[in-house]
Formats: sequence, structure tokens, C-alpha cells
Amino acid sequence: MDHYTMNLTLKVWKQKNQSERGHFETYQVKDISSEMSFLEMFDVLNEALVEENREPIAFDHDCREGICGMCSMYINGRPHGPWHGTTTCQLHMRAFKDGDTIVVEPWRANAFPVIKDLIVDRHAFDRIIQAGGYISVNTGNAVDGNAIPVKKENADSAFAAAACIGCGACVAACKNSSAMLFVSAKVAHLSLLPQGEPEKRNRVLNMIEQMDKEGFGSCTMTEACEAVCPKEISVDNIARLNGEYLSAAGAIDK
Repeated sequence: MDHYTMNLTLKVWKQKNQSERGHFETYQVKDISSEMSFLEMFDVLNEALVEENREPIAFDHDCREGICGMCSMYINGRPHGPWHGTTTCQLHMRAFKDGDTIVVEPWRANAFPVIKDLIVDRHAFDRIIQAGGYISVNTGNAVDGNAIPVKKENADSAFAAAACIGCGACVAACKNSSAMLFVSAKVAHLSLLPQGEPEKRNRVLNMIEQMDKEGFGSCTMTEACEAVCPKEISVDNIARLNGEYLSAAGAIDK
């Protein structure tokens, strides 16, 4: 793969805090390597801004390895940018060409208020997890991994659902700002395993209730969430969540 450099125009959302109106600002970056990650490109821009005594652009990041889910950017109208199954930190500048204009925005959802610039508050996801995204166990020595038999197909499905990193791309892509893909992944990866069975009903009811309290929209199954998910979480989990919710709600009604 050929290495090359490029000059780019960036239109980046700037917003001081949640209460103030935001706006786009235009920046020019030069001699950007095609092998840089998107976040490294932002590092170069921020270093130049600091040298000019200008305020750098605030953006969220941590692991830069596609694990933590913090690098939440809307790039040219798509969460995490143009590559499929990729987080922003894994997106490389070879996805663009010399002279391109790149528009960068934060997630757009009432449940994800802007903290500053490209950083949004995603504590709503944490509160949903706290409502039921766990299993209650006694502490002590670790149980042998083979002590509880698990069907291979269930283990595989649970593992695939557990790959969700809670980045919020599904919410950002959804026309209703629904969090159903996130919630369904967190419910499914526990309910598919025997360890999650005892709290199965309370888990789904409590997590759905908290999701509604946070102000996320309803799911209309357009599957935009799956299309942009960097971990390729399947909407099959949403169908499973709906079934579990109806079952749990029906059991209470009886």
C-alpha cells in the first residue's frame, strides 16, 4: 500500500457547553500521513492550535485500540466514519484523499448532552447497566470454567453480544435516537448463559424502564444501528429483547 500525504479542510463542531449554542469552525491541516489514525490527525491539529495560542478541539479518547468506545465522532454523516466495523481510533487517513473536506460532529441525541465540542455525556448508558446489566454472585474463588455446561451456539451468541463497547454509535445513527441495540446486547449476553437466568425477568424490565427514563427514542427496526456498529452487533438481539420483555411483563400481569 502506497504511503502519501494530504492537505485537508476540517469543519469541526465547536460548543463551549450544553447550555450554549454550537457552531462549525473550519481548519486547514497539511502534510497529513495516510497512515495516521483519525485521532492522530486531530492530535496534529491540536498541537498546531496550541502553538498559535488557540483553544484545541475537545474530543473523547482513551485506549485508541477499538476497545473502550470513547472515540465518538460523527464523520461526514456517519458514526465513526466511512469504514465498516471500525471505531474512529481505528479509522486511518487513507480513507480520505488530498483536498477532501471532512465534517466532524458529536453524537446527536437528547440523552447524550454535549459536554464540550465533540465530547458528549454518555452516563445514561452507565445508569442502564446499573439498573440490571449484571449478575448477582457471591464473591470467593473463581468457579471452574467447565463447571456449568453451556451450549456452543448460546456461548457464541453471548460472546458476540458481549462485544458491544457502549460507544453510542447505534443511538447516533438512529432517526429516533433509540438505544435498543445497546440494551439488547447487554441483556442478551447475560440471558443466553445459565448464570444470567435467575435475574432474567427483572433485568429486562429494569433496563427497559431505565432506558425510557433516560429519554432514548423507540425502535422502528430500520437497522441503521447495526449498519454503523463498530462491533457489528446484530439486530437479532433486539428481537430477543422484545421477546424477553413481553414474556417478563406477561408473567407479572398474571
